[in-house]
Amino acid sequence: MKKLLTLATLAFALVAPAQAWPDKTITLVVPFPPGGSTDTLARSIGQKMQDKLGQAVIVDNKAGATGTIGAALVERAAPDGYTVLVSSLGPFVIAPHLLKNVPYDAGKDFDLLTVAVQAPNVLVVPAASPHHSVADVIAALKKSPDKLSFASSGNGSSDHLTAELFWLQTGTAGVHVPYKGGAPAISDLLGAQVDASFQNINAILQHVASGKLRALAVTGAKRSALLPQVPTLTESGVKDADVYSWQGIAAPKGLPADVKAKLHAAIVAALNDPAVKPKLLEVGFEIVANTPEQFGAFQAAESARWKQLIDSRKITAD
Repeated sequence: MKKLLTLATLAFALVAPAQAWPDKTITLVVPFPPGGSTDTLARSIGQKMQDKLGQAVIVDNKAGATGTIGAALVERAAPDGYTVLVSSLGPFVIAPHLLKNVPYDAGKDFDLLTVAVQAPNVLVVPAASPHHSVADVIAALKKSPDKLSFASSGNGSSDHLTAELFWLQTGTAGVHVPYKGGAPAISDLLGAQVDASFQNINAILQHVASGKLRALAVTGAKRSALLPQVPTLTESGVKDADVYSWQGIAAPKGLPADVKAKLHAAIVAALNDPAVKPKLLEVGFEIVANTPEQFGAFQAAESARWKQLIDSRKITAD
């Protein structure tokens, strides 16, 4: 009888963790410094996930190597639902084609949960700029090739690649000026030390509203509700240059099906919570909250798209 009880206790111990999930703190790993868009998203949904799951949810910033350090940390973690990656598109679809020896396979080493949000970039110029439309910028680029400067938050960033795509689709060339982050790039843009930039909408809204920057076009498939007077690139005559910056959520490969389902449900509920959703919309995020299968298809398409651009334009991280 004692042996049977011991076996029964052991069997319960082996099964219980999956049944009881979560029974300890869940960590949302953000592979970037505090204060950025991805960090803001993680902290916005963390509290509501905590309310729904009944366990503490904390944010841990593990920045470095364009997000690949934090992503690799999650990839190596146990697939038990307690370590989750909240990241922008970089580590998922750009860094693997831009950096050498990325320590994970972005297409195989994660259980994708959802694309949480997306936001278009915006082509902006300083208020004193002579350019009042996309046509003006294209004309200036064609008149004086390699003279107009475009600031970005760094080599291989969403804003850099958007500029490269813009030049490719318009048959032009500008001067790329990479900065170490979006803040210094925008600072020099405000000071008219650079001519233009494709910045995340949430990063420049206040400056457009104050009249310090002029928005010429959004890179989304449709106009932004926050800048309804600003045309899309397509409306401005630039085809196939729709770009969204996006944040996705993933876990280490091998997540138990029930844990994956609970995590996904908690994330989607948090994104659509009445206390969270309006605040995300106010800063330019569009809620996506799609399924793991949809995220997988989207990641594959985005990865192929950015690989082709990086290869064709010979873009490096140097």
